[in-house]
Amino acid sequence: MPAPTSPAPAPGVTGTVTTNVPSRLDRLPWSRWHWMIVIGLGTVWILDGLEVTTVGNIAGRLSEEGSGLSITSAQVTGIAAALYVAGSCAGALFFGWLTDRYGRKKLFMITLVVYLSATALTALSFDAWWFFAFRFLTGFGIGGEYAAINSAIDELIPARFRGRVDLIINGTYWLGAIGGALLSIVMLNTDIFPKDLGWRLTFALGVVLGLVILLVRRHVPESPRWQFIHGRGEQAEEVVSSVEEEIEEERGEPLPRPEGEITIEQRKSIGFGVIAKTVFGRYPKRAVLGLALFIGQAFLYNAITFGFGSILTTFFDVPTGGTGYYFAVIAAGNFLGPLLLGKLFDTLGRRVMISSTYLLSGLLLFGTAWLFDQGSLNAVTMTACWCVVLFFASAGASSAYLTVSEVFPMETRAMAIAFFYAIGTAAGGISGPLVFADLTKSGVVGDTVLAFQIGASLMCAAGLVAVFLAVKAERRSLEDIAAPLSTAPATAGTSSSATTAQAT
Repeated sequence: MPAPTSPAPAPGVTGTVTTNVPSRLDRLPWSRWHWMIVIGLGTVWILDGLEVTTVGNIAGRLSEEGSGLSITSAQVTGIAAALYVAGSCAGALFFGWLTDRYGRKKLFMITLVVYLSATALTALSFDAWWFFAFRFLTGFGIGGEYAAINSAIDELIPARFRGRVDLIINGTYWLGAIGGALLSIVMLNTDIFPKDLGWRLTFALGVVLGLVILLVRRHVPESPRWQFIHGRGEQAEEVVSSVEEEIEEERGEPLPRPEGEITIEQRKSIGFGVIAKTVFGRYPKRAVLGLALFIGQAFLYNAITFGFGSILTTFFDVPTGGTGYYFAVIAAGNFLGPLLLGKLFDTLGRRVMISSTYLLSGLLLFGTAWLFDQGSLNAVTMTACWCVVLFFASAGASSAYLTVSEVFPMETRAMAIAFFYAIGTAAGGISGPLVFADLTKSGVVGDTVLAFQIGASLMCAAGLVAVFLAVKAERRSLEDIAAPLSTAPATAGTSSSATTAQAT
């Protein structure tokens, strides 16, 4: 068995600890335990996709007389959508800070409970103000999920699998979007459900799926990386040892010996000032990279998806009730991108794949804009073009989350994810609609072409930034990519790759 972590102080007490926990986690082969992590933590994005798509598709039904709710379609897609976005931004920042301070597991349990409670209460809406309030709280929980989940996943998944797993997990959002688009067709069918019941059952289904995820998530452990930095070395040792024993029993052979140790000055908490100084002072190029990736993908997605329904109905005479089928198709393209390209982020590498997916999707959207301007597209071929664009864009967008979760020190990880997520979400959910709403709904071909060109330009700009600034993080330990702030000078006889990590 590998050498155990050296004795650590009691929780809450600072001290110095030398540990090989990171190398032990990174050398693990893929196992049933890792599948449990993926299912318990990753499947929540399906709920997010289901949530956002469903609300967009039921907006018309909620505004109809007899729906049981006095609200207009514009209020659902305008005020309620903005509150959901605002809640996501606030939740990411609030829970991101708590995640770095109190641990991954506590927060990924709390954020899911917040989401489930708010969704259930949304289904019981009896007035517009109630619907608005719980849309905000639903977003609050989802935003917290992004910070807590991405940090936990990256710290538990072995380095050689981290890229593809992270991309595919973030890409499952689109499985939820497909489900939401198709589910709304059934739930809005008044031959099956009354007007005032179908939309409520849609939210209730999200609660049922969330409860199943909650049951699985109970078995996901706290991140050992977080534990040994926060004075819980013995608990980290117990978690890793139990996983090693489980995998050795599963495979019927001993695991290879881990290589490398790291010496840590344990801390109880990290202040906002230290986090900001680290992200923008110690790693300014990485901060620019994160901002470029998040803003680029946010505007591209708004250029296409914000007005996709009105584009189909305005320019191609697609019935309003039929747009869900088209959306399901482009959502499938979004999921297939990370699924099929994810492995290349671990083999060809981050810089090549991040820059190429951003540049390709931007250039393809420029091409789509030109074809649309020439009148060469119909509803089917336009959807096919969107599918190809989003195949690459989705892999790129998912890599934005991967990037900010792995290129900053562990003590700042959840907060860094939260910050860049909030910036991207605000750009997509606030600036995006302001820019694209009138363009995509005006009925003027040139306006929609301009919307496409704006999104494509920002995506290409982000791709160029990635060419020069993307970090070669593939198959490398998180501690090697960005040394923890708490790293102590290596003692004699102790090897620590983390102490050699350089800021870029």
